[in-house]
Amino acid sequence: MPIKDVFLPLIGQPRAPTLAAIEKCVAVAADLGARVTGLALEEDVFVRPKVVFPDDPEAAELSLVREAGDTQQLLNAFTNATSRIGIRAQSRSGRVPADQIASTLAEHARFSDLTLIPVKPHDSRTENIVETFLFQSGRPLLLCPEQHVEALRPEFENVVIAWDNSARAARAVGDALPILQAAAVVRVITVADDKGDSTTQSGTSLVDHLREHGVYASFETVKGGGSSIGKVLGSWAQSHSIDAIVMGAYHHSRLNETVWGGVTKTVIGQPPCWVMMSH
Repeated sequence: MPIKDVFLPLIGQPRAPTLAAIEKCVAVAADLGARVTGLALEEDVFVRPKVVFPDDPEAAELSLVREAGDTQQLLNAFTNATSRIGIRAQSRSGRVPADQIASTLAEHARFSDLTLIPVKPHDSRTENIVETFLFQSGRPLLLCPEQHVEALRPEFENVVIAWDNSARAARAVGDALPILQAAAVVRVITVADDKGDSTTQSGTSLVDHLREHGVYASFETVKGGGSSIGKVLGSWAQSHSIDAIVMGAYHHSRLNETVWGGVTKTVIGQPPCWVMMSH
């Protein structure tokens, strides 16, 4: 199914990298030939704990004005980008309690084919939003790393699939088919120190399946060498000038030391390029 409807949450402070990421995300939507919907949400200050501004109503009012100004700057950046590129677009704004922002955005994402999310490096709020999207929206995500925004290209010519023969990875491949079909080069890689028969068979089976969809991919294994899979994947993507990574997302119990599976947490914390994720 082609990607025709893209969702772009407009959240956070209007820092230069964030504004640049909004423009890159709009450019990706245009390259896909999709409509893009921007949604800006402010925190409802009336539900904040009173201890934040004790006996200081003027400070509370000033914070409200500042946040409204931030939201307007994000909306302006979105509107300017869509007008300049000439893409079909619509924008909305609203105010919800802080603890409902992620779930509200995830609910809106259900009515789109793909959600694009600008990602700050190692940002806990971003991780929470990404987690909520993956497990509540039912839709794939495309992460835009703000720290690499100047180098990102909106056209995905060189794409890699991080394959581990899991249901999550298979779901990600299915969701990414329109992007894979448009790419010039598609590689399937599995990070494994031992190249066993089952690993090779799994990778070649995926390559064979993709060929039936007009995607002519190659397969190879990459040795971890003692490093985490997430770090190996990131280094490999950078050394091969990869435009986008397609991968499944893992989630562990909150009783574990880390909420995310290791590779998922590493990639979300600092994506090396565009990363398309599904669960």
